Amino acid sequence: MKRFTLSVLTAAALALSAAMPAQAVEVGGVKLEDTMTVTGKNLVLNGAGLRVKAIFKVYALGLYLPEKKNTTEAILALQGPKRFKIVMLRDLSGEEFGDAFLTGINKNLDKDEKAKFVNQLVKLGDLFQEVGGLKKGDIILGDWNGSNTVFQVNGKTVGSALPDPAFYNAILKIWLGANPADSSLKPALLGEAK
Repeated sequence: MKRFTLSVLTAAALALSAAMPAQAVEVGGVKLEDTMTVTGKNLVLNGAGLRVKAIFKVYALGLYLPEKKNTTEAILALQGPKRFKIVMLRDLSGEEFGDAFLTGINKNLDKDEKAKFVNQLVKLGDLFQEVGGLKKGDIILGDWNGSNTVFQVNGKTVGSALPDPAFYNAILKIWLGANPADSSLKPALLGEAK
């Protein structure tokens, strides 16, 4: 009887834990949701980590995908909506953030890709000028919604929509490319770091 009761209690505990929503992941004191929604599609947190420059924590970053993937190639090939969420951990001017963002893209594109994306890169630079400064706690969402790359800062859409899924992938290469902005962030976004 004790064994039966223990089995029932164990099964009940497992069922309850499976039914409970997963807890948010904490990165650098920032809680990142385990799931988010883009254009009605549920996305899961693939990985999360900190962008550190020298000794300074710059931002926490979460990558959200329709399903978990553990290689750059698989993530870039994935169809459907995608999102990255950045939570600033220090103040930066729009120019500083934009320069770092564009440098990260350019370090991971070949000459032909740079030529192909020149218009999008100019618009992205304009977007960071529009934003002005970023403060600690500001939230940047970068979405591929199935047809365009769209940015929000603190819930407000900024800049113009940028077409072409290959351009969104060029942005993701800032962190996932052959020359990532932060070598410890790449494995974290691929779900390798714990």
